Amino acid sequence: MGLVRPWTRILGIDPGYRVTGFGVIDTNGQESRHVDSGVIDARKQTSTADRLHHIFAGVASVIAQHSPEEMAIERVFVARNADSALKLGQARAAAICASFEQSIPVHEYAAREVKKAIVGKGGAGKEQVEHMVRMLLGHTGELPVDASDALGIALCHAHLRAANTRLAEAMS
Repeated sequence: MGLVRPWTRILGIDPGYRVTGFGVIDTNGQESRHVDSGVIDARKQTSTADRLHHIFAGVASVIAQHSPEEMAIERVFVARNADSALKLGQARAAAICASFEQSIPVHEYAAREVKKAIVGKGGAGKEQVEHMVRMLLGHTGELPVDASDALGIALCHAHLRAANTRLAEAMS
């Protein structure tokens, strides 16, 4: 059993042009705790600028409320539809820009990387990710799919962060 570390608060973001999920966890490298999760729903916003502002303001509000020390966000994948990929990239950028005021380090993970860290296989389905997120965090309440994905991204970062810390200690 390794050294117990201080708790670190991580904000996970599952970016979306229509709905952006967020998940906040505390982790000490050995266990993680659910702090908050939910969605920022931009579907009622009529223009692209209004949607991006809504996402930016929503993520900024979560940051102000929970003071995360690190942020993890899903990396954009190349979609078949260029317009969809562009909109997703814009939503992702709006969420990342919300971290600038507090100088929060941002870490990026591909969807397959998140699934592998949480479920053990990169091709896992959303239901499998949600099940493991619930198990790892002991979460029994309502959990929208976008919030579950965001918590999975935060947990992926927590797991890889802990592994990298142990590796660095072993190398020194």
